[in-house]
Amino acid sequence: MTAIENDDVPIYLKLRGLLAAMILEGRYGEGEQLPSVRTFAASHGANPLTIAKAYQSLQDDGYVFVKRGIGMFVAEGAIDRLRVQEREIFINRIWPRMRNHIARLGISMDELLETERN
Repeated sequence: MTAIENDDVPIYLKLRGLLAAMILEGRYGEGEQLPSVRTFAASHGANPLTIAKAYQSLQDDGYVFVKRGIGMFVAEGAIDRLRVQEREIFINRIWPRMRNHIARLGISMDELLETERN
């Protein structure tokens, strides 16, 4: 285990992050329906209650909304707002930990860039 792994992050937040990434990647566009809780749980080997909590977190933040009796949908403007939020999390929380880990390992910027080219 490395110093930058997130084993202490609750599973529902990891799943929320996965859903956010899927929205940002365009797998679910604005106005499109997300898979049902049961379908998403089955495809990711998770408890439906945990998936429901991840969906609820996205709904609480206004990224998705419910059409009663139909399902959960990606809200208008969600992609831009998610991108802003995810960039802030990366820059303020993830990158400093990664940067410190890179420094501890003595990896140069040239080495990092070279791995991108391969």
